[in-house]
Amino acid sequence: MTDRGDTHGPTRLSGLLITTVLTMTAASFSQAQNTLQENEERSVANEITIDERSALPGRVSFVLEGYDIPEGSYSIVVENLTRPATAVRINADTAMQPASTIKTLTTLAALNHLGPDYHWPTETYALGTVDDQGILNGDLLIRGQGDPFLVEEQLRNLLKSLMQQGIRHINGNLILDTSAFDSSLWQGEAMDGQTGRAYNVLPHPLLMNFQVNNFLFRPSTGENAVEILTDPPLSNLIIENKLTLRQSACNGFQRGIRADVFPEQNRIRFSGAFPDRCQQYRMTRATMTANDYAYGLIKLLWQQLGGTLSGEVIEDTNGTHLASQPDLTPASVHWSPPLSEIIRSINKYSNNVMTRQLLLTMGRNEGDSGVTLGAGQQAIYEFLAERGIPHSSLILDNGSGLSRQTRISASDLAAALHFAWHSPYMPEFLASLPLSGMDGTMSSRLNDATARGRMHVKTGSLDDVAGVAGYVYSESGDSYAVVVLLNHADADRGLGQELADAVLAWTVRQ
Repeated sequence: MTDRGDTHGPTRLSGLLITTVLTMTAASFSQAQNTLQENEERSVANEITIDERSALPGRVSFVLEGYDIPEGSYSIVVENLTRPATAVRINADTAMQPASTIKTLTTLAALNHLGPDYHWPTETYALGTVDDQGILNGDLLIRGQGDPFLVEEQLRNLLKSLMQQGIRHINGNLILDTSAFDSSLWQGEAMDGQTGRAYNVLPHPLLMNFQVNNFLFRPSTGENAVEILTDPPLSNLIIENKLTLRQSACNGFQRGIRADVFPEQNRIRFSGAFPDRCQQYRMTRATMTANDYAYGLIKLLWQQLGGTLSGEVIEDTNGTHLASQPDLTPASVHWSPPLSEIIRSINKYSNNVMTRQLLLTMGRNEGDSGVTLGAGQQAIYEFLAERGIPHSSLILDNGSGLSRQTRISASDLAAALHFAWHSPYMPEFLASLPLSGMDGTMSSRLNDATARGRMHVKTGSLDDVAGVAGYVYSESGDSYAVVVLLNHADADRGLGQELADAVLAWTVRQ
């Protein structure tokens, strides 16, 4: 099982945080509430409703009939946001698995709950005295607050700021204060048993580099038949190279490489036969526990800056070290990019762990520690209730869609999109969604002259689940909210995309 929209990684995401300029004007919050109410109360006589399979547009019916898709396995909602006009509602109130389309709801709630200018702090504390030679005689503590985008560049800047305080050598341990979230959150099982997959990384208050390593494989004439390079090169990661070479073209699943990950041992083993005609091949894996990964990365960057760290890593899950020194001030602080940029990385590239960090952040009140999944879920349910957004079908789980328990109806998801369209934060929300034929998970979809750039659409995919949720700007000048969800065998293997693209392409022509 995989959420195929999730392509996150330190290198790729670092280039995503680009300011998007929008020219649309948002209505006030009160207008959004009134619009929702008017939408519920408007007369059916003013709209043409397609509510039967036989009345669906030709291409959509062709896909459904050609693949013999059962009527109860899909939901379709197309709503005109400009004026009461043609609407499509097929199985609209049936609760379905939404996969990553549910990220639209999580990010929308976060914009309203936290605000688009929200930043996450990460702090360092010197627990000891610093002598004239720059030696910290004591421990260094780093406290995380759940920053979803604490990648190498940002962490390096945090450590550089620490050095500017005169610290060069740490004669003590590295203490990781992880008290912001309940520790059970990063001790769960991988989805569908896929340990090591990047999309399965669990949330953590000090999530660094999304907790992944990038591996590069290439043929070698050295001791090993295949050379393995890793980025970042963590000294506490054990790599077992059991690869051999085979005479073959550069093809095959994972180029014949098997990766077995043992996170509790900080160990990964590569075996199999690598094609000798492959110049190189890249693979990303989550290989270590969060604490050991953080220790290895911090030690690496600190040494690259010219510092030394003599001790080991210690986890403080209750915040006892700082609680015993309430007047201690941070030696350095890093602030994350604003939420408005964070949600672009989340929605355009369907980043699961960033979404889970976001959900937990919503569950925190000022000064809270040990935040649980339930607190984050409650924050979203309260947002929906306060704004009058229908959500009777919603089962949220972790907020990312990487779940077999998550459920929502196409009708409820469309209601959230309707609210977002008329909300003050509509420009920030819209800018976070992939553009058809241009970027994110929609970069290669609907890229013909008619549809390219006319859609802001979040995609979703799990085994046997596929869907889209977003907006379409039609040829007539009207704007539409569109939700398509398919729960059916092999929905994720092209079938779901074909159905969704047929609905989206039809909407463009309205």
